[in-house]
Amino acid sequence: MRAIDTNVLVRYLTGDEPEQAARARAAVDAGGIFASTTILLESEWVLRSVYGFTGKEVAAALRGFAGLPGVSVENPSLLAEALVRTEGGMDFADALHLGAAGDCEAMLTFDRRFIEAAGDAPVRVEEP
Repeated sequence: MRAIDTNVLVRYLTGDEPEQAARARAAVDAGGIFASTTILLESEWVLRSVYGFTGKEVAAALRGFAGLPGVSVENPSLLAEALVRTEGGMDFADALHLGAAGDCEAMLTFDRRFIEAAGDAPVRVEEP
């Protein structure tokens, strides 16, 4: 198993920097690839802020990547839940935080958008 860094995942998904993209594609296509949650989080930020992906486009790209044969992600259920929430309009980082807090009674934040986007999540999201 080989872990990949954000730049490899971004090159794989965007095709940017053609030589690096080809090398990223060959590495991923060879299988035995691991992507940590932090790499997925950082990749979402790059795809959204640098490449202009929408939440739905990011969710589709990361879901497609995670579903490739030979690719393993750190916490598949956390990722799946976060992608669904992202498609529904929640910030991806917030969705990951919320999913990781699944055993808690509440998630405390001052972020009003996070509170509103959480809706009827199993974990209450509220101000302290």
